[in-house]
Amino acid sequence: MSHARRPSRFSALLSVALCVAALGGSPSSAWSAPTVNEEAIKRFLAERGLAAEAPLESEAPAGERGLMQQMRETASDMVMTAMGFLGVPYRRGGDSAEEGFDCSGFTRFIFERSIGLVLPRRADDQASAAGLVAVQRDELKPGDLVFFNTLRRTFSHVGIYVGEGKFIHSPRTGAKVRVEDMRAAYWTKRYTGARRVGAAGDAAQQGESRAGGQIAGQSSGLKAR
Repeated sequence: MSHARRPSRFSALLSVALCVAALGGSPSSAWSAPTVNEEAIKRFLAERGLAAEAPLESEAPAGERGLMQQMRETASDMVMTAMGFLGVPYRRGGDSAEEGFDCSGFTRFIFERSIGLVLPRRADDQASAAGLVAVQRDELKPGDLVFFNTLRRTFSHVGIYVGEGKFIHSPRTGAKVRVEDMRAAYWTKRYTGARRVGAAGDAAQQGESRAGGQIAGQSSGLKAR
């Protein structure tokens, strides 16, 4: 009897995204993001309630409906933005597509570009940033930050969860931004936690947008653009 399993739609989507990134050729100083199948990603997110209203949402109070929709749109924007930079090379200290990314430079860039929040620069500072709340592994949702101990420090590596046990990150020197499975032995052993933008972060974003200022705490907090 054959035990071969059919690939999930998500796995197929990731394969398409990776192939598109590969077809983009070698990155250069004028690197531009590869064109990812945005409609396919939207369908994937919609199937999981991230980009379209859930059947029972219409029964919720208006305020709750708006919040749920906002949360889904945030996750959708985050994942689609991140996928657009598959294939960008790793560069220590890098925080742009033109120069390359290190792990925390990548997450910082994606958060600012997709939802307007500026994270601290270092991975360990991102883990303790004001406005982010801890999330249990079995409660992960697309857009959450996931952390690993890769350098004998609790929060020495960071990536963005994209769903179905996968995360996108900028791994190491000589590698490029890619999607990997957190359930692989290497990552399972080194996983140290996850963070999500919480109510404090949402309030801060709205307040900063109105005031145009900066959240108290500066280097350990979040700024809104």
